[in-house]
Amino acid sequence: MDAALGLPVLVGLIAVALLFDFLNGLHDAANSIATIVSTRVLRPQFAVIWAAFFNFVAFMVFGLHVAQTIGTGIIDPAIVDAQVIFAALVGAIVWNLVTWALGIPSSSSHALIGGLVGGGMAKAGLSAAVWSGLTKAVLAIVLSPLVGFLLAMMLVAIVSWLSVRSTPFAVDRAFRILQFASASLYSLGHGGNDAQKTMGIIAVLLYSQGHLGGEFTVPFWVVLSCQAAMALGTLMGGWRIVRTMGLRITKLTPMQGFCAETGGAATLFMATFLGVPVSTTHTITGAIVGVGAARRVSAVRWNVASSIVYAWVITIPASAIVAALSWWAVQIFK
Repeated sequence: MDAALGLPVLVGLIAVALLFDFLNGLHDAANSIATIVSTRVLRPQFAVIWAAFFNFVAFMVFGLHVAQTIGTGIIDPAIVDAQVIFAALVGAIVWNLVTWALGIPSSSSHALIGGLVGGGMAKAGLSAAVWSGLTKAVLAIVLSPLVGFLLAMMLVAIVSWLSVRSTPFAVDRAFRILQFASASLYSLGHGGNDAQKTMGIIAVLLYSQGHLGGEFTVPFWVVLSCQAAMALGTLMGGWRIVRTMGLRITKLTPMQGFCAETGGAATLFMATFLGVPVSTTHTITGAIVGVGAARRVSAVRWNVASSIVYAWVITIPASAIVAALSWWAVQIFK
């Protein structure tokens, strides 16, 4: 462990981690609000305030299992030092900015995991990885959108059956109100899972410097800082990605928006309680595709969905390569 890190460098690295959290909120704002905006239940400016509030209060609902996984379950905390954390954050931030600029809803979570793996392996080789935790995270790439897809499809079938005797106007009015609840739950799940990833990064950095004693824990000030940074990012919004998520994949009615958000929220709640760092982007995309496919397969613009899948596949390798290059650059200029 690198115990000789100066306070200004430590504070600077924590600031970079919080910048990543802010960008995560900015980049993933679309996950929380795309459906409620695309169904015209809320205007974008009100939707981001709504989502930011529930992103912030998420720490009151969930434990810190995901932070524990990120801090100790992706790479060996014994090899973590300032250079590894810096490289991981650069890898994740650069990939986030590239995909945000292109309007591609890639995963901030897997960008961070890729950054950690790239920085850790650049320093210590393949032995840096905690393969059990890394395998769990990689499996979540496939499982989280699949679970979101299936839950959303089931919900569409159940809701359609329950409302078969109602008029379209009555159904639309009811689900415009219910979407407030489903959007709140999804934003809560988003804040609970995503903000914890940065908590884990800051906590393992503090641990590597001996500031947490001999035990890995997440200080309360770290919890509050990360939730606030993510909420602020969500408040700033990510309109390019909102358009892709809410409009380009499939057109949504309030009932379908409710089913997508509820299916996505249920997936996130399960993953967060289990300590699995899933991608909120993957989850809501799978759910939106699920509600579109429940109507009819041709209702989904599969070319848009497939381009998003390609971005997912390359996220971990791309961010890992950027992180590894950053680590080597630090060694050269040290």
